[in-house]
Amino acid sequence: MERIPDSTETEFAPGGAGAVTGMKKTTNRLIARVLDRRESRFGLSAQLLVLTILFVMVAEVLIYVPSVANFRLNWLADRLAAARTAALVLDAAPSGMVPESLSRQILDSIGARSVAMKTGQQRTLLAKDDLPPGKVIQDVDIRQGASFKSVIDAFEILFVAGDGDLVRAVGHAPTGGEFVEIVLPTCPLKQAMWAYSRNVLVLSLIISAITAALVYLALHYLFVRPLYRITANITAFRADPENPARIITPSRRRDELGIAERELAAMQRDLASTLAQRYRLAALGLAVSKVSHDLRNLLASAQLVSDRLSNIADPQVQRFAPKLVQALERAIAFCQATLSYGRAQEPPPDRKSFPVEGLAAELRESVGLAPDGPIGWVTAIERGLMIDADYDQLLRVLINLVRNSMQALEARAPNEPARDQVRITGRREGAVVVLEVSDTGPGLTTRAREHLFEAFQGSTRAGGSGLGLAIAAELVRAHGGEIRLIDGTIGATFRITIPDRAVELKSRRARRARA
Repeated sequence: MERIPDSTETEFAPGGAGAVTGMKKTTNRLIARVLDRRESRFGLSAQLLVLTILFVMVAEVLIYVPSVANFRLNWLADRLAAARTAALVLDAAPSGMVPESLSRQILDSIGARSVAMKTGQQRTLLAKDDLPPGKVIQDVDIRQGASFKSVIDAFEILFVAGDGDLVRAVGHAPTGGEFVEIVLPTCPLKQAMWAYSRNVLVLSLIISAITAALVYLALHYLFVRPLYRITANITAFRADPENPARIITPSRRRDELGIAERELAAMQRDLASTLAQRYRLAALGLAVSKVSHDLRNLLASAQLVSDRLSNIADPQVQRFAPKLVQALERAIAFCQATLSYGRAQEPPPDRKSFPVEGLAAELRESVGLAPDGPIGWVTAIERGLMIDADYDQLLRVLINLVRNSMQALEARAPNEPARDQVRITGRREGAVVVLEVSDTGPGLTTRAREHLFEAFQGSTRAGGSGLGLAIAAELVRAHGGEIRLIDGTIGATFRITIPDRAVELKSRRARRARA
């Protein structure tokens, strides 16, 4: 899901009483962007009907083109068949014994201007009318069958041939002859082809209408109606994503639409759950802001008291008073940062180089692990190891991890230092510092592993908020580092990697170049 921009995040600062309302508006704008699209002039049903008719007509045209060419050849073949019969009569009669009237009747029955037959090397003109000669625009040999040229010739007859044009057709001759040849006017053939075309057009329209109706009805009930149901549900869910009744109820279909319905239902449930969680976070953030405001005032009063303690000459007081003052100052600064920043986001780290050993010593005192306590403390840090990080933020990360380890160990009290231990290790690997916080406890549950580093999700302890690991992960990522759980270890082991700043390397190279 698309992340809501920072500029529209819920503000947690005092005075943000409309945080939840703002969150709802932001979410609605997000869903509107996802669903925003150009609406078509026609609906899906109308487009489907038009496309179905169009495709059927295209198929009919593809069928018509070769069929009209075959019709032309068949029409000429019928005339040649009649010419073969006439050729037998005319060839059997003695030369000049066929009356002219009979010759014209034979030619009229064939529809030809002349009939000729070739026998051996001799070509004999059997009959010929007295009309003026015309122009022969096509020579057709029926014996060769249909070809692509016959398609071109057919359309030439339809659209190019004139009233006085002729066609010469050649076919098989009677017994003893090589071929029979007839010359015909194009007008009868043209009229017959146009009549055939009209019949094909009418038949195509009828077939197209019936086919389009059947295909349209089938696709409408199989696809269009389910898609309309899905789009209507998306629109309704957009209007009120918090209403569980707006979540689509998937059908039992096993095809892609059924999968889409089930995935949409799962997405809507996740989105509704996420929205509900964000609304709770918005309300919680407002409450935290109020608590931080009052807590800052209380800590300021405690700071005044701690300042007075620093004037007492007791050695024990002088030893612990500076640490108490420093802890109070850090707590006040954190509360102030929460109020001034006003969002659930940490400020960028103020990185400096400092020794890890000193950080580990303060970490032990901050979590209250005494040398003679029931929980053991083990450190294995490279001597002189330096790290480039924000001291306070890295301390917060380690405090969260160590306290989680202590709580896991305390759950199986009574504790023994030899068995129950918290271990801190540190080493450098090139330009990266690796820190590990581990314990010898029972480890993390399956639920905690599934929701690791997720706010309000990863805690399995009664009363836990699940924020510790989420805060730690955010702070480490702000340093450009990584935090992860190491599998296959006793208890739980978290590894933190903090890379050195590349800016330092560039500045050194720049200084060397200038030198």
